[in-house]
Amino acid sequence: MFEVQNNQECFVQLWRKLERTSQLLRVQCKRFCIRRILKSWFPAEASDDFIWKVCSLCDQAGWDELPLPSLYPRKHRELLRAIVAVKTGISFYKVDLKALDKAYSIAFPNSTPINVNKKKK
Repeated sequence: MFEVQNNQECFVQLWRKLERTSQLLRVQCKRFCIRRILKSWFPAEASDDFIWKVCSLCDQAGWDELPLPSLYPRKHRELLRAIVAVKTGISFYKVDLKALDKAYSIAFPNSTPINVNKKKK
């Protein structure tokens, strides 16, 4: 596993890894949920405490089935934000959202950007 960082390059890798993980779990007939994602990505670190920290930051339950990241990115955006915050030790609110959203557009170029309806300043 690569080092998780708060930058666009890392976010592109995370978005792509999330999509691959969803496909892998589907092939294995396993639930695509936060708990399985974290255990797959960070097998040595994915304790109940680690999973709880990520789930509480993104305000989602660990066993809830997640939709495909390429089609429904909002929940995944918050999940990736929480993972970056926990892994790097920074605040959830210090994660670079502009870079995270831009990374989504790079990872899934044929999808609608996450903040397409957001007002430009």
